[in-house]
Amino acid sequence: MDAALDTFLTKIRHRIHGHLHHTLKNQKSVFADAGTPQLQRLMDAVLYSVDNGGKRLRPALVYASAQAVVPALDVDQWAALDDVALAIECTHSYSLVHDDLPAMDDDDLRRGKPTCHIAYDEATAILVGDGLQALAFELIASSDLSSQRRIAIVAILARAAGNYGMVGGQAVDLASENQTIDLPTLELLHRLKTGAMIRASVAAGATAVGATKAQLSALDAYANAIGLAFQVHDDVLDIQSDTETLGKPQGADLRQNKATYPSLMGLDEAISKAASLIEEAHAALAQLPHEATPLAAIADYIIERDH
Repeated sequence: MDAALDTFLTKIRHRIHGHLHHTLKNQKSVFADAGTPQLQRLMDAVLYSVDNGGKRLRPALVYASAQAVVPALDVDQWAALDDVALAIECTHSYSLVHDDLPAMDDDDLRRGKPTCHIAYDEATAILVGDGLQALAFELIASSDLSSQRRIAIVAILARAAGNYGMVGGQAVDLASENQTIDLPTLELLHRLKTGAMIRASVAAGATAVGATKAQLSALDAYANAIGLAFQVHDDVLDIQSDTETLGKPQGADLRQNKATYPSLMGLDEAISKAASLIEEAHAALAQLPHEATPLAAIADYIIERDH
């Protein structure tokens, strides 16, 4: 990983970690004062599911996209972006908790740890996901952004997380198990399931600092490209990497008979497609008036990572 990007991502992880613990500490203290240990257990499960060593790529995209619009963010802008970035991460984490459930992907490991329904139980995992989704919208609604920007970001996140995005993509994914699907269907699946939230991360960060329509258009083209590249490379890693490095069972897609880019295109063609998409992302960034160094580095990292 590029050293500057590593420094940037480390900074973002620290910000998200601090804001997450501050937010959940306030909620847990309310439950403790009320004498409700059951709710404290729920909050423990929430923290277990979010504070789990993830890359924090989506929150990083929130901050990096804002910096592509306003290179020198002030203290208030950073603070508002903390709420937006944590909302994005809560939404992403809820989707992983629900995806891992037996009725969905039925995974026992996530980032090298037992998944939420294994560490706790299925009912708790469902409630954790529900709670995280609600918390995401609470964070945006209570941020210090203008009402116009808060409404815009709520709409961005709701669309990306719902039937037109992540949920719709999961529905296509589940319906495609043990089915023969073609490349256009696979691309639709991934643009919805994975790409929609990546696009939302970029759009939300840029919207929070007042991006113009032209800037939002260029950033959306960037996000659309890296979102698909991310999933193509994930499919490649499912073949090339190992369980310890991935933090989840290697070869899970193959065992579940899921269509992947390597299975439909061949491994070499899938690798080439991911690289081509990253070139598209860089071309989109060239349309912005300011240098977008973190976004460019994130694009490269997406196809260089090993997990």
